[in-house]
Amino acid sequence: MSFGRALNQSLRKLVAFLPRPARFAIYRSFVECNAQPDRRLVLKIAETQEELQACFRLLHDAYVSSGFMKPDPSGMRVTIYHALPTTTTLCAKYDGEVVGTLSLIRESLFGFPLQAIFDLSQVRALKGQIAEVSALAVHPKFRKTGGTILFPLMKFMYNYCTTFFDTRHLVIAVNPNRIEMYESLLFFQRLSEKSVDNYDFANGAPAVGAALDLKTAPALFKQVYASKTLRRNMHHYFVEAVMPNIVLPTRRYFTTNDPVMTPALLDYFFNQHTQVFAKLDDHKKQLLHAIYNLSAFQPVLPTLRKRVAQASERSHQRYSVQCPGVFKVMESARECTYQLLVVDLSLHGFQVYSQVPLPLGCWGEASIQLGKSEKSFSQAKAVLERANGSPGFYGFQLAEPDLAWRKFVSAMQAGTTHEDLDNASRFLPDSA
Repeated sequence: MSFGRALNQSLRKLVAFLPRPARFAIYRSFVECNAQPDRRLVLKIAETQEELQACFRLLHDAYVSSGFMKPDPSGMRVTIYHALPTTTTLCAKYDGEVVGTLSLIRESLFGFPLQAIFDLSQVRALKGQIAEVSALAVHPKFRKTGGTILFPLMKFMYNYCTTFFDTRHLVIAVNPNRIEMYESLLFFQRLSEKSVDNYDFANGAPAVGAALDLKTAPALFKQVYASKTLRRNMHHYFVEAVMPNIVLPTRRYFTTNDPVMTPALLDYFFNQHTQVFAKLDDHKKQLLHAIYNLSAFQPVLPTLRKRVAQASERSHQRYSVQCPGVFKVMESARECTYQLLVVDLSLHGFQVYSQVPLPLGCWGEASIQLGKSEKSFSQAKAVLERANGSPGFYGFQLAEPDLAWRKFVSAMQAGTTHEDLDNASRFLPDSA
């Protein structure tokens, strides 16, 4: 063991004897957050084969060196969650080289990796979308540079989740000797008081689960950091500062996911270079087929021996969105207007959130902003209150989807990635 590493472990043991508030104050005293980092640093979604492979290799080496996995012949750490369109892998590139990565896993038919051992009922009770922060790794040459890569990657994650990913809650499963960093700096709250002794997703290493409510986080950041200098002010860094190094995706439509996996990429990472698809059980294979139900994917998906109808499969696929809208309806001989937020939609209906009660069973005009320059006008009526079991959510039925609505759904059906969606919508006809 090197002298530096031994000294670091000794200091960590000494700090562990201090009261919790004192420990947290020490952690915060080491914060160095620069909202204007070196221009050679670029933060973006990993979308090419080269970027994804670099992320998976960096992750593999970090997990192997920490004992979280055994070496894989591919030299990559790739899981079934990386294959899903609801997972987004972020990367930090310095001088064109991937030096940091993390993945955000939105809930899907596969759930979350950590839900197998941690109870998320308290998080779910607060409502809002959940994303698991997983697969975090930073290149060894940047691990001792005071968060030069880690903090910008975390800021990218925060900005992406709060503005693009429709996420309220972040959940994590981390090694017990790392949990206090997340608690002290970012205000994560533990999902349980005791660590789990054997976390299969990390080669049996112990783990602690924790969650962060992004709705309440800004107030906590401000309370603790507002009086500090900008270099140590995490509220300014996460909530107020604009980091020019971050490349957020451009979207024609107000969708909430940025899928990148094409059939070729799925085949490359999950069939040719790893055995991820081959090792799935029949149930998970069927779930994968339900998610990728386009003909272009069939040749690269694992073979199904027997298909069983799933209750979770819909006759009309729904797509996750965040589209503002207005519903106008006649009530007692006067026109009433309601502001809506459409959270998912299908060809013949949609689900909304409304801050005020909506009339049920009454036909009216729904005008929905599908994108910056895409708007739909259709007759609709609310047919179901508490559409997802939560107050404020309503299910709507469309009388007849208009052209803009049909173009959007057709583009979603034809496209497999974010780029495909834009391309497909450009070439759809402008008349019925």
